[in-house]
Amino acid sequence: MSSTITAAITAVGGYVPEYRLTNAELEKMVDTNDEWIRTRTGITERRILKGKDLGTSDMVVPAVQEILNKRKIGADEIDCLIVGTVTPDTIFPSTANIACHKLGAVNAWGFDLAAACSGFLYALTTGAALIESGRYKKVIVAGGDKMSAIVDYSDRTTCIIFGDGAGAVLLEPNTEGYGVLDSILRSDGAGGHHLHMKAGGSLKPASIETVTNKEHYIYQEGQPVFKHAVRDMADVSYELMQRNNLGADDVAWLVPHQANKRIIDATANRMGLPHEKVMLNIQKFGNTTAGTIPLCLWEWEGRLKKGDNIVLAAFGGGFTWGSTLIKWGY
Repeated sequence: MSSTITAAITAVGGYVPEYRLTNAELEKMVDTNDEWIRTRTGITERRILKGKDLGTSDMVVPAVQEILNKRKIGADEIDCLIVGTVTPDTIFPSTANIACHKLGAVNAWGFDLAAACSGFLYALTTGAALIESGRYKKVIVAGGDKMSAIVDYSDRTTCIIFGDGAGAVLLEPNTEGYGVLDSILRSDGAGGHHLHMKAGGSLKPASIETVTNKEHYIYQEGQPVFKHAVRDMADVSYELMQRNNLGADDVAWLVPHQANKRIIDATANRMGLPHEKVMLNIQKFGNTTAGTIPLCLWEWEGRLKKGDNIVLAAFGGGFTWGSTLIKWGY
């Protein structure tokens, strides 16, 4: 047993809304069709959070509550909650703050972390550092987005891709070598103009003009984003394997951000992994941005084995991207 503290994942929770937005339904909204969507993205349907006064926190809370139930611990035992999201309930207070209140996590502090589709990886590395410091014993890292709130459903380049959902993991100290072992995280603001939201921040506050011009929705130039994602997500995952002396046989699972089936395939191919080792749920959930990776872990939890080497990989707007190595702890 080592005296080095690592941050092990000890429980996983997830939540997706009930409403299914199918490709058939989108065919009635924009000029597209089921075959075109499935061929280019791999998506058949996505979940949408319907109802009045519901935000990202309303998906994060049940995901965290599932963790508390699994670990049989109270919300008052949570030390910190980090929420990766680009669709916070409000600019402030943070979604983490709102979620802690709803959960009754009276002893926790928390914050939101915005890194688009890489948000969960950025938050996971941050949460792991808190555990490794020795000061915190139970840190929950969540990733969730209500993308339907910022999608223009008359824009066929984006409305076919995104869905709503949230997932979360509990991090606890470990001295047996399990947990978050390594991360390579990158960002390049030069790519920001290819994928962003034009208005709503301090640079361009909301106005009648910005609303009229639909500048509070996702703006994406598909080809350059696809090109960078295919290259960068695959390269950083391969680099992580090389740095940790891992071959394809040493990796039990790839957990890729669920943006596009072709990007996922390119990453797996670069790592030398067969499709049987790749977690895939984009076909039924779409791209839930910061929610995709924890939702994969949530769905596959029962198939994970103690000691499995798992590689998480993501690419997001900004640009942000990265890869994280985890040794599964239970």
